[in-house]
Amino acid sequence: MKEYIPEKLVAISRYQKFFPSLPEDIQQDIYKRMEELLVEEKEYCDQGNYEHMAQILTSIAMYEVLQQHGKTEEEAFKIVSEEMWAFLDPSGMQKMAKLKFFLPLMKKVVPFGFSKKSGIGWRYTWHEDDPKDEFHFECNECIYEKILKKRGLLKLGAMCCHADIINYGELPLTDFIRTKTLCQGGDYCDFRFIRHTTDAGDGWERTKSI
Repeated sequence: MKEYIPEKLVAISRYQKFFPSLPEDIQQDIYKRMEELLVEEKEYCDQGNYEHMAQILTSIAMYEVLQQHGKTEEEAFKIVSEEMWAFLDPSGMQKMAKLKFFLPLMKKVVPFGFSKKSGIGWRYTWHEDDPKDEFHFECNECIYEKILKKRGLLKLGAMCCHADIINYGELPLTDFIRTKTLCQGGDYCDFRFIRHTTDAGDGWERTKSI
């Protein structure tokens, strides 16, 4: 069983490298706020949601505590968002995308992985009739939207949505298309990957997804 302890959640979050650079008093206040959030969002704290909750709770606590320690809302959001995005490294996914079996692998790995790492509060629609050069699915319910919307913090959800653009937005031979997300006002999140025989700029234009 993975333990829902603030220190452990921060240690696997996208802030794991940045967090130690914060002053000790801010670190402790973030841990304290996370303790409160763990009680408030207990219904989502199952094993499947562990990694998601690490991102959500650390983001909320850091965003709020930075403001309590003198940062403006804009400054706090800038720090939280930019440090999350800076942690991401899409190079591994980009390397995989060069392989011929990338899309067939995605069709198997993504549904399986999501089933293991999505606990209560998630719902997806999968499509088994996609052509060989396409893979698409929808996220119909999302705990980022559920938790952040009621707190008036959907901008933190949109921040997390942007992580997908960083991870998938420049894949070789593959166009990532997303027109809406729950955290950005959509009725669901749509994910579509289309495989091409040539790279972007040589026969097709890469989509500007959200």
